[in-house]
Amino acid sequence: MRHNLLSHVKRVVIKIGSSVISDEQGLIDDRLDAICAEVDLLRQKGYEIILVSSGAVAAGKADLGIQGRPQTIPLKQAAAAIGQSRLMRAFKERLRSRGHVVAQVLLTRDDLANRRRYLNARNTLMTLLEHHVVPVVNENDTVVVEEIRFGDNDNLSAMVTNLAEAGLLVILSDVDGLYDRDPVGNPDAQLLHDIEKITPEIEAMAGDTRSTVGTGGMATKIKAAKRATLCGAGTVIVNGRTPGILTRLLAGEEVGTYFLPALGRLAAKKHWIAFTKKPRGKLLLDDGAVKAVAERGKSLLPSGIVGVEGGFERGDAIRLCDREGVEFARGVISYNQTELLQIMGKNSNEIEAVLGYKYGDEIVHRNNLVLNS
Repeated sequence: MRHNLLSHVKRVVIKIGSSVISDEQGLIDDRLDAICAEVDLLRQKGYEIILVSSGAVAAGKADLGIQGRPQTIPLKQAAAAIGQSRLMRAFKERLRSRGHVVAQVLLTRDDLANRRRYLNARNTLMTLLEHHVVPVVNENDTVVVEEIRFGDNDNLSAMVTNLAEAGLLVILSDVDGLYDRDPVGNPDAQLLHDIEKITPEIEAMAGDTRSTVGTGGMATKIKAAKRATLCGAGTVIVNGRTPGILTRLLAGEEVGTYFLPALGRLAAKKHWIAFTKKPRGKLLLDDGAVKAVAERGKSLLPSGIVGVEGGFERGDAIRLCDREGVEFARGVISYNQTELLQIMGKNSNEIEAVLGYKYGDEIVHRNNLVLNS
């Protein structure tokens, strides 16, 4: 079964966790050698490979005398500034010796939240792949601030999977996959091999464990899988410390946990709205507006808005909620907060009379709106 599911895949995003290629002393040469050797084999077989690699902070923190995870963003930035060049050199030397050119791509969430910059990043990745280059993507830790950080490279890898229209996301972790219960202390825990849909029960199995050299636990990996599968890509969580794991996986062996692509995949733009563009505010809607948007596929009009929270500008993403504040959708708004406070509750034909101008009848057009699953 696994072989048939993966037979169509040609473009693969491989997320490498910090705990796979680093420890408290820094980067682990043997692990990097093994991964790059496998990337070489996959490239020879015709696969296009994009690496999303953690490890920059782990590679640089020892020089700052940091034990464990850096506790502040400035410390993380300083460690990343030291470690990022080491991480890139590690990949460059190992892949260039095998005939592959490597390119560094540093991103912040702000880069992908802006539609123009999102498309520019996409064009850069596509051009690199067309020229048979192996992109190595990482969060731009040296300049990132809390408001624009991805939070973890699992999340970033899912966004890159959508950005590059990849067919498969492989998350290299320090565990064999998702178990039905925590395998630590539960010797009878069973590894789940194939998951058709990520349900609340599946998410509950993930827990929230973290290592001292990484920021993402199993819960973040499940969230990343959910995002990637909704853009039509399969996702596999495997143990990156296992020799030959990538080759075995793409040969069709039943390793790790495979999350099947969602049947109702989101269009690229709607996936961007749902998962990449960070919401800046919240709209509270009356029952009629909730029903019109959620059940009848209608655009949001000003008459159905009963409350506004947060500050936002035209073109920002916002949360659509019922009167109690429960979010049911996200969308891109056509008016800023100041304008919306003047026209909320009014009919669309009153907008121009109130503001002196009008961008359109809709506050959020249905083409720029995504319902929560």
